[in-house]
Amino acid sequence: MAKLSLTNKSSDTLELEFLSKYVSSSLFAAQQGLCPVDSVASFVRLCLSHSCGKCTPCRVGLKKLGELYDRILDGEADESDIQLIETTAQVIADSADCAIGYTAGEMALRSVKAFRDDYESHIKSNHCVSRQEQPVPCSSLCPAQVDIPGYIALTQAGRYADAVRLIRKDNPFPSVCGLICEHPCEEGCRRSLVDDAINIRGIKRYAVEKAGYVPADKCGEKTGKHISVIGAGPSGLTAAYYLALMGHDVDVYEKRKYPGGMLRYGIPDYRLPEKTLTDEINVILETGVKLHTETDIGKDITFESLVSGSDAVYISIGAHSEKSLRIPGEDLEGVTSAVQLLRKIGDGEKPDFTGKKVAVVGGGNVAMDCARSSVRLGAESVSIVYRRRQEDMTALPEEVEGAIAEGCEVVSMMAPVRVEGEGRAQYLVCQPQIIGKIGRDGRPGVSAADLPEVKLDVDIVIVAVGQAIESKSFGDYGLPLKWDTIASTDECDFDGFDGIFCGGDCVTGPATVIKAIAAGKVAARNIDTYLGFDREITIDFDIPSPSLLDRPACGRVKMKERAADERKNDFTLMEYCMTDEEAKQECSRCLGCDHFGYGKFRGGRCLKW
Repeated sequence: MAKLSLTNKSSDTLELEFLSKYVSSSLFAAQQGLCPVDSVASFVRLCLSHSCGKCTPCRVGLKKLGELYDRILDGEADESDIQLIETTAQVIADSADCAIGYTAGEMALRSVKAFRDDYESHIKSNHCVSRQEQPVPCSSLCPAQVDIPGYIALTQAGRYADAVRLIRKDNPFPSVCGLICEHPCEEGCRRSLVDDAINIRGIKRYAVEKAGYVPADKCGEKTGKHISVIGAGPSGLTAAYYLALMGHDVDVYEKRKYPGGMLRYGIPDYRLPEKTLTDEINVILETGVKLHTETDIGKDITFESLVSGSDAVYISIGAHSEKSLRIPGEDLEGVTSAVQLLRKIGDGEKPDFTGKKVAVVGGGNVAMDCARSSVRLGAESVSIVYRRRQEDMTALPEEVEGAIAEGCEVVSMMAPVRVEGEGRAQYLVCQPQIIGKIGRDGRPGVSAADLPEVKLDVDIVIVAVGQAIESKSFGDYGLPLKWDTIASTDECDFDGFDGIFCGGDCVTGPATVIKAIAAGKVAARNIDTYLGFDREITIDFDIPSPSLLDRPACGRVKMKERAADERKNDFTLMEYCMTDEEAKQECSRCLGCDHFGYGKFRGGRCLKW
């Protein structure tokens, strides 16, 4: 017989691989609000079952760790057991021979630090600290807490206008989010246990397009209170919308020529058409919100006069300033920032890049927007220069793939060190990088590789490495600042400054649109309460009962796009909407977590806030 042979996987091995993938899917789609102590205990037991048993820390340590967790979960532990878990986990993390052991130890250590109050609650009262009021995964993962199963059911029933009204209960930008939301709601969708997460953003867009124009809800009785909002971005307009519905008078002050903030000045038309944004903002203005554009607070109107003339003020300025690379040659002609480029495009002043060689520095969604816009502006070539690997980019994978399809080249593992040229940019000089250790944020670090510098021929360099907040004038007034953000105690208001609230990018730093919308919603509620009211935002229609039909495994409908060779030549919307057939199929995939299983809405569906 031959000494070597080719082996195929047995049916037992294939079945075990399938079960392992299923366990991974279960962890991915775990409902929100799980007890962290119980979750870590289960992970420790899983690692113990995978252990080979050769090293003592793994074989004995993980078993002991599991017993300690059992004592806590059974209500038999005391304070000393928490310390014993930490000691045991530290020994395992430091001395286990393989990743199965030491990652289990590290997980236990991290959980004790992060959830110590849960451990103590189990010991003192034998129950977990409640951390999640809304256990439906999609709704809890949406920063604005939109009733996603509700509007999917309404869409499936053909009640498109009601679906839009239900979305607007928590998010006044359904059209915008149907096009550009980063859809964090899909990350924990339980449908992934069966096949793949539901295309929630796609369903939202379909409902909005089928509904057409849906007027704003009626405003409540006038309160006689006046609120000033600084910044007409998604956060400011969201707060203004809900405050107007509550019956308050609202004036919004915007520094730029048009409202919309980074929705207009940070997202190109091929992703978010100007008309779609304008129509959405007009619905908000229907509520009686007064908009003042080209009004710079601190120059045209003093902040002090705004505060004295208002019952409350909401600061929601966006991240409209650029961050620089701080490298030699950055002041040469031809070097610009992402903020400046996208602002010109937002104002309708599209630059001509015909025949130019463009280098975009950065790896986020803004960098992709700049690269893809440069292609549409006529650039001969576009290089996306990034100091890490392509898979480490913070941009959505579909944005990176789209840029590559349109002809952009990703130049990864390259860190710009200077821009060279006589009077204007001619070369972007980069230092090759080597990948390093994983940092606390889970991303690998990089350092200069032992390789010579690389020169890239350029005519235009676009810096897209981050944005900053113009917060100095508010700091001069006395509001606390942390770096360039406003240091609000709870992301809404301040101690010692009655009637002044803030939220959105100016508090968190540059974030997603849906997070800015959520901040505006929270601010509206807090301002209404501060003014002595308790006005409610509610709906007055029913949600269809869930279907009882079987839900067999079915592929996810993905959004189609115009051909790359066609779409790269203009700024027309590149993504197609779902067809009726696709939307019907995608809606039918929803498992109805708001009605079935552990994910049922606690205390019933949230019809008001």
